Amino acid sequence: MERTVTVEPEAGLHARPASKLVQTANRFDADVSIGRSDDGDDGLVRADSMLSVSGLNVEHGESVRVVAEGSDAEAALDAVCDLLTSPVEESSDDDAEDAP
Repeated sequence: MERTVTVEPEAGLHARPASKLVQTANRFDADVSIGRSDDGDDGLVRADSMLSVSGLNVEHGESVRVVAEGSDAEAALDAVCDLLTSPVEESSDDDAEDAP
């Protein structure tokens, strides 16, 4: 399964957004990869590695391709793509995000 999405967080895939992406990818029983949409399969890196994800140097507004394989592939793809297409609050506390 795969999707192409536009990265919405202002920081791109650096620092906090990259960390959240890696944490999200690691929650599922799936192999998730990410790369620039125009780099093909050679540009894909493992989404469970902070070094690999931040090393892509993806900026706000760029398109990325997300590929997932495994028993939780669809759920992993949904969660990762939701994260990529949502702006990240700069001054957020994880508990505050969960508040009603």
